[in-house]
Amino acid sequence: MTYQPLIEPPRHGDWLQTATGGEFWPMDPRAREVRLDDIAHALSQLCRYGGHSTGFYSVAEHSVLVSQIVPPEHALPALLHDATEAYLIDVPRPIKRHLTNYAQIEQGLAVVIGEHFGVELAQLHPAVHKADNDILLAEREQVMAPAPRDWAITGDKPDVTILCLDPVSARTLFINRYKELTRG
Repeated sequence: MTYQPLIEPPRHGDWLQTATGGEFWPMDPRAREVRLDDIAHALSQLCRYGGHSTGFYSVAEHSVLVSQIVPPEHALPALLHDATEAYLIDVPRPIKRHLTNYAQIEQGLAVVIGEHFGVELAQLHPAVHKADNDILLAEREQVMAPAPRDWAITGDKPDVTILCLDPVSARTLFINRYKELTRG
């Protein structure tokens, strides 16, 4: 019997170079290509609200806050709930819902990232969704200019302080929270 090397089928779409120097195919992702360092770095560089906050406030810091206010058994999925944005960027909600096929791409990526980390990200627990909305109420108050109208978001504003960390500090905070939740 002759050994035949596995030949990977052609990839779909184009690849992007990650912060660690890897390649990632957002339209055709593989769990083995997901890296915590890439996610932490990218999320620490992305400003929430498309940059319309009063100071630089990263998706990484937001993710850590969400992970801190959910029940402990949901903390890791909460930390990673926006991990897809490391590869797709943070699209504000009013725009995201109108992007054709975006939800499908994001869902596929959530499955792959969840597979890599051993958590369910494609169907987040309601506690994670609630915490994400609750944090919005604190964000509205602490990092946004006064609103011209109500945001129409219900929830319970948590007692958190948003620090508007610089990207290096936000990256470190994200990685340390991951290590805390996974015990290393």
